Parts: sequence; C-alpha cells; structure tokens
Amino acid sequence: MTKTALITGVSSGIGLAQARLFLENGWRVYGVDKQAQPVLEGDFHFLELDLTGDLSPLFDWLPQVDLLLNTAGVLDDYKPLLETSDEAWEQLFSVNLLAAMKISRFYLSEMVENKAGIIINMCSIASNLAGGGGAAYTASKHALAGLTKQVALDYADKGIQVFGLAPGAVKTQMTAADFEPGGLADWVADQTPIKRWLEPKEVAEVSLFLASGQAQAMQGQILTLDGGWSLK
Repeated sequence: MTKTALITGVSSGIGLAQARLFLENGWRVYGVDKQAQPVLEGDFHFLELDLTGDLSPLFDWLPQVDLLLNTAGVLDDYKPLLETSDEAWEQLFSVNLLAAMKISRFYLSEMVENKAGIIINMCSIASNLAGGGGAAYTASKHALAGLTKQVALDYADKGIQVFGLAPGAVKTQMTAADFEPGGLADWVADQTPIKRWLEPKEVAEVSLFLASGQAQAMQGQILTLDGGWSLK
C-alpha cells in the first residue's frame, strides 16, 4: 500500500526537497505551508495554512498519516537576548516548538492505535550547542530536541519511532541573506570542515532513510548533519 507523509514547511528549502524525494520514491505526500503551493509532480496534495493559528483545518483535511515530518521553522537573525522582544520569542516558539507538538500529538493518537508510525522533527545544531542561532532560536531548538527524545521514550513500546534531524548550514530560502554581499556565507563555508554548505536534498535523503523501515533499531536519536561543524 502507498504510504502517506505529511510535511510542514513544504513550499521551500528542506521541506520542498523532502516532498520531491518522497514523491520520487512512491509516497503520497501532503504538504502544509503559509506560502504558495509548490510545483511538484506525483501524488501531492497541498494546504495553505499558518501553523501558529487554528490547526483544525489541517486535522479535518488529513486525519491520519504514516509519517509526520515537522520541518517548518523560522530563524531569529542570531539576535542575543537583550535584542529579542517578547513577540519574537512567542513567534519562534509557536512555529519551532508548539506547532510541532500540537501536530505530533494529534497524529500520534492514531499511530498508537495502529501500533505504527514515524515522526521526524527538524531540530538543528542549535539543539545541541550555542552559536547556531540567537537566544530564542537556540532555546526553541533545544526544547524541540527534548520533546523528540521524551516522546520517543514514552511511545517506543507502542511501535512508534521518533527522530530529530540536526542540520548545520543549509542553503535555503531562510538563509538567503547569508549569501548577499556582507553576509556570512563565505565565512560559514570556510569554518565548516567539508568547506561548503549542505544542500536541502542531503537532509531529505536522511529523512527518507529513517522512514524506509531500515532503521528499526534506532529510536529518539538527534542525527547531526553539519559537515563536521560540531567536531571542532
């Protein structure tokens, strides 16, 4: 039977790369984003929705999935605490943590009943160390990693697998400013042991492996994909 995946943040970057790769491998893909629908070939379905608002349209539209990819996220321009407003903190946590939690909680119920399901949360190198973002981003990604591990532990005996992906520098729409004159792109590439940024497809490929059924002995890992950045 064709398996169904839900991908948040599907219109660009890693989410778009995940959707394209899963479609190429015969999955039925449902995508959610507040941006416009991407052009994709295959069994693709799209819902335009802001994940910080009412999520009931999503749950009515798609009541059950085999795989949930909580990929949507926002950055904070590396701002330190004294330069970050309450509104910015609320926005970061609404997207990076609370939306993932609410969506996971809804689909987890059906997964437990079926004794099968996989959830993959988009963590970050900022889930494990400082310097991968500003205060709000780093705090939100640390929290997402904690949620990932706890849900994995709580539901491992119910046939559920939960993982986190922790990318470093990835060339996406969100990081486009780093490639503008005066941006950080060259410095980041120089400081990364492999001397380049990651491509979104490289993160998508690890997602596909975790969803393939070939990782049955794994549970709760936060997999780092950073070109060696965190080795230093």
